Amino acid sequence: MIEIYLTEWLSILMRWLHLIAGIAWVGASLHFIWLDNSLEEPEDEDKESGVKGSLWSIHGGGIYNFRKYELAPPVWPRLLHWSKWEAYSTWITGTLLMIAVYYFQATTYLVGPGKWLQDPIAAVLGSVVFITSGVFIYEGLIRSPLRHYSRLFALILIVFVALQCWLSTKLFSDRASFLHVGALLGTIMAGNVFLGIIPTQKRFVDAVQNGREPDARGAALAKQRSTHNNYFTLPVLFCMVSNHAPFIYGHPHNWLILISILAIVAYARHFFNLRHRGIIDYRILIFSIAAFLGLATWLAYEQFKPFEESPREIVFSNPVDVTEVHRIFKVHCQVCHAAEPTHPGFVAPPAGVLMDDPAIYRKSASQILTAISTGYMPLGNVTGMTQIEREQVIYWLEQEIQSEVGG
Repeated sequence: MIEIYLTEWLSILMRWLHLIAGIAWVGASLHFIWLDNSLEEPEDEDKESGVKGSLWSIHGGGIYNFRKYELAPPVWPRLLHWSKWEAYSTWITGTLLMIAVYYFQATTYLVGPGKWLQDPIAAVLGSVVFITSGVFIYEGLIRSPLRHYSRLFALILIVFVALQCWLSTKLFSDRASFLHVGALLGTIMAGNVFLGIIPTQKRFVDAVQNGREPDARGAALAKQRSTHNNYFTLPVLFCMVSNHAPFIYGHPHNWLILISILAIVAYARHFFNLRHRGIIDYRILIFSIAAFLGLATWLAYEQFKPFEESPREIVFSNPVDVTEVHRIFKVHCQVCHAAEPTHPGFVAPPAGVLMDDPAIYRKSASQILTAISTGYMPLGNVTGMTQIEREQVIYWLEQEIQSEVGG
């Protein structure tokens, strides 16, 4: 029991620290992209000092003057700040969070019914291989001559990410699959900082301080890595919060939906990158919004379209008795939603919902209906609730809610 409490506290702590570090990293990244794209032609006296571009800004009641030098300032600063620990701390806390939630509790969160990896240990090893192999593939691509062909390289990256989206949904539970794509992209981003950007910046500083010509090719590659990080940012953020959208990750075509959303948000990011450079192309936003609405419409149609001999129609013709509902809850829900849960990794009923007494779970009918109808519960469907059972519970809950409103 004490191990479960420690795991819960570790996951809470890591989740909190990961959120803080992620905000710092994303905020710094977006700020510097905006700053770099918003620089204006410097004044003549600034040009003589080697200034490439400058920007005046106001924030917090003060006026700021940002300057970017072509190479280095005439006088080297006493203290030079490096933007790296935001990335490192985000990756470290994210990795610890993955270990605390998905590795320590692999049976509950990582393994899913019908997936290729059914053994918890194999699933954990598969998770490590999935992330590390993806990083190696990216590093091989970014270090290859293909990077010089921007359009072809972008297409290859899109195909690579799409394949990883598909593969993750085959290996891991639906909830974990989206997060693994985010973990992979986040690791690639941190690797870009650690393996490419920071080493290049260190060589740049060393060359300038010692009067040597900086490596232009290395700087161009670091810039390319930074650009990739910029376009990966919004897709990673979506993957981070995807566990709150069970109707998406639990969909039969979840991998295709994930690919579509990542493409849409990355393309929308392109609008703002262009806008910072003074290029405003509203067609990008219009297309992104239209694509998102089209995806949402398709999902709604898939969820609510009528079909012949549906489980719901069978249920309607056979009214559900509370005894059958109680049996379904006992098999699929009470292992977690009980005063003393028996499922590994739980010390209290999730969300405080008890489902071991009809008089009690009737009071939570609306909350239970939402969780069951969206596919969020049972978590990862580790108990194997059938569609017939799900529809029976949904129908019974709807009738309970209607009778309560009518009464």
